[in-house]
Amino acid sequence: MNIDQIPRWLTELSEDELHFIKLFVLASGSLKELAKHYEITYPTIRLKLDRLIQKIEISDQHQPDGMIDLIKELTLQNKLDLATAKQLLEMYEKEDNSK
Repeated sequence: MNIDQIPRWLTELSEDELHFIKLFVLASGSLKELAKHYEITYPTIRLKLDRLIQKIEISDQHQPDGMIDLIKELTLQNKLDLATAKQLLEMYEKEDNSK
């Protein structure tokens, strides 16, 4: 794969997040095994995975637009939950399409 073919969401991940994904794959997707590795509880590792999923979903919705970028950034900083971010993006797109 060429560098220009790397998905945007992958380039936006931190080293820790990439390491988490690597361990997740090596553990065959077992959150129980990941929890053991990180020495944290299953619910905590589940939350970590859910946040990573949210980050990837937000990144996939990226469009070059200031409002969208703001919603994305607030979501990544846990200042805005994913469901609310999706609602805002849908409303913004409807208003943008009606112009």
